[in-house]
Amino acid sequence: MKLLNIALFVALGTAGAQAFAEDSHSTAASSQAQVETYTYGTQLDIKRVIEVSEIADECGPVPARMTYEDSQGQRRTIEYQVMGSGCSNG
Repeated sequence: MKLLNIALFVALGTAGAQAFAEDSHSTAASSQAQVETYTYGTQLDIKRVIEVSEIADECGPVPARMTYEDSQGQRRTIEYQVMGSGCSNG
C-alpha cells in the first residue's frame, strides 16, 4: 500500500512539475515584448526606461532599441534609427 502511495505521489509530482515548466515557459514568451517600430508622430507613454541598446560603430543611420515601462506597468520595446558612433570629423 505504501509503495502505491509513493508511486502516485511521484506521478502527480512529475505531472505538476511539467505543467509548471510549461506555464513558466509561456509566461517568459509572453513577457518578451513585441518590438514596435518608431515612426514620426508615434505617441510614447514612457514611465521608466529599463534599457537602451548600444549604438553601432558605423557612420550612418543604425537601428537602436529602447525597453521601457509604460504608465500601465507594461514592458515595451521600441526600435528607432540613430546616427552611428563611427563617424569622425577628420
